[in-house]
Amino acid sequence: MALRHRLRSSPMLIGAVARLFAGWIRFCQVTTRWTAVRTDDLTKALQNGPVIVVLWHEHLMMAMPHWSKTGAPMMSLHDTSPIGRVAGAMEARFGFVPIAMSGKESNIAMSRLIKRNIASGISIGITGDGPEGPRRICKTAPLDWARATDAPVFLYSMEMSRCKRLKTWDKMVFPLPFGRGSYGFRRWDERIVRRTPLEKMEQHRISLEQTLNSLTTP
Repeated sequence: MALRHRLRSSPMLIGAVARLFAGWIRFCQVTTRWTAVRTDDLTKALQNGPVIVVLWHEHLMMAMPHWSKTGAPMMSLHDTSPIGRVAGAMEARFGFVPIAMSGKESNIAMSRLIKRNIASGISIGITGDGPEGPRRICKTAPLDWARATDAPVFLYSMEMSRCKRLKTWDKMVFPLPFGRGSYGFRRWDERIVRRTPLEKMEQHRISLEQTLNSLTTP
């Protein structure tokens, strides 16, 4: 609690913590023997425009350097809590455009923001179950954004032989160096049209959740 209070009142401390974690993530990235899978479809899609990337919150740390390999611009959303602000500062160090998102903002308002950025050529990243869970239960925001923008949706997943699971609501994967890993961006094949009824949207939500879970180790 003391650290959170200090982070809340000190932008300099937020920046220092972000630099520390970003340095560790880069160290783990370069010392892990990675295998990239299911990336060809993403490469082709990015040649035609931006995409929406959905991942589970637990995989947030390693998603940053893996997306950076694409060289494509990415906007990421983070909440306004102290930890969320640290995450935003970390994302900026990997070349992302971090946007603070208040829990008071509606999906409609956020969809308008997303639509403007997609139109300007910036891809969007979102955690399907973030920022507070429940773990691996997909929310509706990714579907609202896909419906508003008609951008293709890709699902990010990763595995590491050397990592720790933090005692957080999402069991965050904390990377460790000198192991093996794999990551991929799989295209979600379903398309959401503008006037999709609520019952069909729920079917899409379940499909997205199940597909992302099928790519993820228990």
